[in-house]
Amino acid sequence: MEGKIKRIFLYFIAAFIWGVPGFILTIKGVRAYSTMPAQKIWWLLLITVFVLGSFFFMFRGIVDRYSRRISSLPDKVSPLQTFPLRGWILIICMTSLGLVLKLIPLVPAEFTASFYSGLGPMLIWAAYRFVRNGIRQ
Repeated sequence: MEGKIKRIFLYFIAAFIWGVPGFILTIKGVRAYSTMPAQKIWWLLLITVFVLGSFFFMFRGIVDRYSRRISSLPDKVSPLQTFPLRGWILIICMTSLGLVLKLIPLVPAEFTASFYSGLGPMLIWAAYRFVRNGIRQ
């Protein structure tokens, strides 16, 4: 049983892995919005609403699928079983993309404001759903 934890903790690991970047991105997005001229805010808000909606539907399905997977695991599991391999690859790709975007100096602040302000809250919402699903177990 070395290195194994109770299955319920996988929900909280998932929430942490999704929630922490969500808070970071939300803060960066809001800060970027604070630098925008007033005449650009309305269309950036429209883009943010589109991003929010897109990630809402995507993350809802992913959280439900991973939560069902976690609930089907044995009571004692490795923390690496929080996500299937495909899930870990998704997390690594999204993190890598975020780091690459940060390193590219040509990425405009408008992109950061609208995209991060949409993605961040949806990651937080996904983390909440993982916690809620864990508590329901």
